[in-house]
Amino acid sequence: MKRPLIFSSTLFFCLFFFFSICIAATTLYVTSENAELKTESSSSSSTIVELKRGSPLTLVSREGRWYKVTTLMNETGWVYRGKVSEEKPEIEETEEDEGGLGGLLGGLSGSDINADAADSSRSIRGLSPEAKEYAQTTGTPKQSQDALDSVITRTVKGQEIDQFLKEGKIGEYAD
Repeated sequence: MKRPLIFSSTLFFCLFFFFSICIAATTLYVTSENAELKTESSSSSSTIVELKRGSPLTLVSREGRWYKVTTLMNETGWVYRGKVSEEKPEIEETEEDEGGLGGLLGGLSGSDINADAADSSRSIRGLSPEAKEYAQTTGTPKQSQDALDSVITRTVKGQEIDQFLKEGKIGEYAD
């Protein structure tokens, strides 16, 4: 009679210990420039603290599209799952920027897309000489060339992206 009790107690303790280690060992990293630790699992809840990209978080639990996490400073709250990853993001030492589309795509790892200096400067000056020559050769109207130049040089601020996401109830705003 004692053997089944001892066996089941030992099994229960081992399973409890195993699952505790699995949950406690899960580390998430902030991958978005504009991630916020919230008091509740809702974008409209109060912000506890803004999280810096690359900051490690300990996973406490999951609820739908939200993770309950604890920071290194022992602050516990909720973060939208699209703002974190189990993989540590590469952090480049650059000037303050908008985080690429307002952080919407920030932290997506595994991309092979790289912009060289020519690509970056081209977005400032409009069509490349090759593209201009092609447009002239094919008879592309000047109005179309000017419209494309206008699109290429357009910038969108992170606040505009956030407003778009809120109005469309997209991502963390899809409550």
